[in-house]
Amino acid sequence: MQNNAIPEDTFLKSQILPIFLTLVIFLVLVGVLYGQIFLLNKFTFIDISTHLRISDILVGLVIYLKTSIDFAIFIGNLMRRFPGWRSRIAIEIGTAVGNALGTLIILGIWNFFRNIEWLLGIMIFIASLVLLRMAEDGLEHARSGATPQAINNLIELLQKILFKVNSVFRPLLQKLIPSMQVNEDAHMNIWKLFLFSLSVPFILGLDDFAGYVPLFSVINVFGFAIGVFAGHMVLNALLFISPKKTVQIIQNVYISLIGSFAFILLALWGIYEVFKIFIHIFLS
Repeated sequence: MQNNAIPEDTFLKSQILPIFLTLVIFLVLVGVLYGQIFLLNKFTFIDISTHLRISDILVGLVIYLKTSIDFAIFIGNLMRRFPGWRSRIAIEIGTAVGNALGTLIILGIWNFFRNIEWLLGIMIFIASLVLLRMAEDGLEHARSGATPQAINNLIELLQKILFKVNSVFRPLLQKLIPSMQVNEDAHMNIWKLFLFSLSVPFILGLDDFAGYVPLFSVINVFGFAIGVFAGHMVLNALLFISPKKTVQIIQNVYISLIGSFAFILLALWGIYEVFKIFIHIFLS
């Protein structure tokens, strides 16, 4: 007798429902972000503006997507290892909430301690180190692809410099940047998968958002954070539509290279800001 049962992973469950949830979760997280800023403004002397500018949102969105290689690989591996619409929903909610929690925590820390100059200086310095490590990883992605010899030479030179700098701080950076390896033998129920999906993006969210602290003096933090959330929503939606193709695009050699240059410039800017902070402390 022919089995006429409808497959569990229908198009509605495997594509439409998870993608719709990405939008719902994004809107919920924006509401949480607004509520956090509302509360923070009650306890600090300098308010965080909730005025939205498209430029700030776009900066957050573009920068997030340029730094999303690690997120894409991690989520893509999870989706490959744990197929099915229930697993996809657990991965979507877990990664989105984890990334947002990391962002919200750094925002809270920055808001309370930005007036304590030496503490802000240390925070920016650590963020700069994280960016340099991320730049090294991005160059490794770029080097793995076919590029002209002149670009390969530049990549090798930058890698050598970054390796020497990062090796000094490697013990610290290993604690700040998590391993994203997915255990192929792991067996997880939906709840455990949700928690695992949350854990790595939480640390990555901390790292990524902390790395952009130097930008907060020139852009609206509220709009930037919304852009970060929107970037994660777009990434998740693209991964649900085509995980393999999305990872291939994000791993593009030139995207990795441009992202690494952006990380290096932001890190140098951060170190310069730290230098100015401590010079001001010393002279005052």
